[in-house]
Amino acid sequence: MNKEVIIEKIDDFLIDEFEVESDDISPEANLKETLGLDSLDFVDLVVAVESNFGVKLVGEDFVNIITLQNFYDLIERKLA
Repeated sequence: MNKEVIIEKIDDFLIDEFEVESDDISPEANLKETLGLDSLDFVDLVVAVESNFGVKLVGEDFVNIITLQNFYDLIERKLA
């Protein structure tokens, strides 16, 4: 799966399942401050990633995840 497909899938489920405004989505967007995701949303995000990409995420995976770009990169690494 190439990076563009990963980004498109992530953006789509953020909009559809987390009600993030498409205008707020950019690689520099802060997951908590800009996109408004809270700790419960992160649990749902793990489930969404598992169902969309078939990879498992654990809490340690999110230690350095601040921006949406960090999240894109994490999923790309997990799929490699």
